[in-house]
This record gives sequence, C-alpha cells and structure tokens, in this order.
Amino acid sequence: MLRFFLALTFLLPAALTAQARTVFVVRHAEKVDASRDPELSEAGKARADALARALADANIDAVITTQFIRTRETARPTAEARRLTPIVVAASADAAAHVKAVADAVRARPAGESVLVVGHSNTVSAIVAALGGSRVPDICDAHYANLFVLVVPDSGATRTARASFGAPDREEPTCQGMRE
Repeated sequence: MLRFFLALTFLLPAALTAQARTVFVVRHAEKVDASRDPELSEAGKARADALARALADANIDAVITTQFIRTRETARPTAEARRLTPIVVAASADAAAHVKAVADAVRARPAGESVLVVGHSNTVSAIVAALGGSRVPDICDAHYANLFVLVVPDSGATRTARASFGAPDREEPTCQGMRE
C-alpha cells in the first residue's frame, strides 16, 4: 500500500510538486516502557528501520522531531541515511503551540522539499490538520504503523493519503481511533 501512495505522490504534475512540500507524518515507534522519556523497544527499532526503508526513495530533505528520545530514535535511521541533522521542535504542555510550531517549521522549508515529521499519538492528527490535511481520527495508544503523506502547496488544497509501514498494529478492543 505504501508504494502505491508514494507513487501517487511522486507522479503529481511537476508544476504542482515544484510549488509544494511533500510531508510524511508518523507517530514515534514502540517504546520500551511507559516512563517519561523511554528509548525504543526492539519492535520500535525494527519499525524505525522499516520507516527508513519505506522512505528510501522519498529523498527526504529535512526531519522534524521533538526532544524526546522515542521521536529522535524513530527518525534516526532515515536521518542517518540522508546525512541529515533533525530539527527539534520541543513539545510542551501547550500541545496547540507545539503543533503550530511544527507546521511553521514545515512551511519554512523550501518548496519542493520532502519532510519527515515524527510526532506523538496526541499530536499527529493535529499536525496533519495544521498542514491543511484531511481530518484523521486520533491515534490509539497501541498503533504505530500509520504514515500520512501530505502534499502541501504554497496555495491551494493540501492532498492527504494514509499508508502504513513496518509490522501491522495489534488490535486494541477499546480503541476508538484509527484502525488499519
């Protein structure tokens, strides 16, 4: 499914893509525990590697994370493959201010660039919306495989596609958010 959406994104007319940024928005990968700033678990490390493989042909020009280890470790394989230093947009108690700062950081990138944004379950949907993307439900705590692809033009409507990467998410009976 991911290859279909990537092909769709990259086959857009040159005039549109030259005026737009392609933005990939994901939640951080699986963490080792529920502490405040945990590292990735083995499953999370495998997912981070899967993200790098999924985006290998996307020519990522910038990576945006929060200050937390789990977002930085999720982005690391992609950033290292592209020899990029991630841009850290600090998360804070004011989630709306953080989301705005991430959207501003994306829009500050030159037109034509591809940007990876690694967020959190409580910010991914809001970041997609702040970039003009389609409304997406909140992400359940047990879900890590969602990948949103947005084509964000300088003017006009943002195009949004949803794909997945890495291992499928496990079912969570109480989850009212997204399901694969």
